[in-house]
Amino acid sequence: MKILVTGSMAYDTIMVFPDRFRNHLLPGELHILNVCFLTPEMRREFGGTAGNIAYNLKLLGEDPLLMATVGEDIQPYLYRLERLGIGAGLLKQIPGQFTAQAFITTDLDDNQITAFHPGAMNHAHENEIAGRLGAGLAIIGPDGKEGMLAHSRQCAAHGIPFLFDPGQGLPMFSGEELLEMVRLADYLAVNDYEGKLLEEKTGRGLEELARELKALVATQGAHGSVIYAGGKRIEIPVVEAEAVVDPTGCGDAYRAGLLYGIARGWDWESTGRLGSLMGSLKIARRGPQNHKPARAEIVARYQKAFGSSPF
Repeated sequence: MKILVTGSMAYDTIMVFPDRFRNHLLPGELHILNVCFLTPEMRREFGGTAGNIAYNLKLLGEDPLLMATVGEDIQPYLYRLERLGIGAGLLKQIPGQFTAQAFITTDLDDNQITAFHPGAMNHAHENEIAGRLGAGLAIIGPDGKEGMLAHSRQCAAHGIPFLFDPGQGLPMFSGEELLEMVRLADYLAVNDYEGKLLEEKTGRGLEELARELKALVATQGAHGSVIYAGGKRIEIPVVEAEAVVDPTGCGDAYRAGLLYGIARGWDWESTGRLGSLMGSLKIARRGPQNHKPARAEIVARYQKAFGSSPF
């Protein structure tokens, strides 16, 4: 089954300020803020929800269909996708735009100042999901608002079951728009904060929303995750990681595990466990796409963690 992955493609530029922001900010003078933080340490990561999910699906042996809008600066990412064997035929380059990117500065207290430029992501609606793509399953991930709405409606119109993952884009939507997406989607995934915001915006609890879906997945960080499906609440434990280094991209890794299990018709407990395992493999490495387990290692780690394997 072909899995269509939509969402953002992005560059993350991460800088470290070897001091504390508070030492350089005058509380009474914030209305005339003009500061410069010297950041001798910097790295650039390949990211974006669509890129991260496709990367993890590739680790699992999938050949995902990757759809996104990108800018004129996408060439380094294209080289990477080619080396990984991930097709780029559904990436639409937008003239005069940059690929979405985040500039993140972190201080010694792990405080962060982030500037995010959406760039080409705002043109996501220019991509169209059609039956000719041959997708049997899709994920509508964080992207331009217009694009997320259009792609959800297109999936429903073409009978393509999809997982709606609003992510950090959830605040863009009204309660009515979110309820429409729930009606159109087959599956929904949120983290703990997003789940609370979803309840606030729609006026409905997660268990109530889950009744309109095949499954609603709520991740809870170090506390594992919960899957509401078929009137049941299924608790998914965390998988102990080799090290806790960087949570960036863990949610995307988890979602790749979900998509893999759904595509293969696994039961929800097995599917959630794979998501949990993929998140634990990611968190042990810095950056969203620097963990490199072979598929055989993933299978062995699943067996070790849970004592049985659906692979």
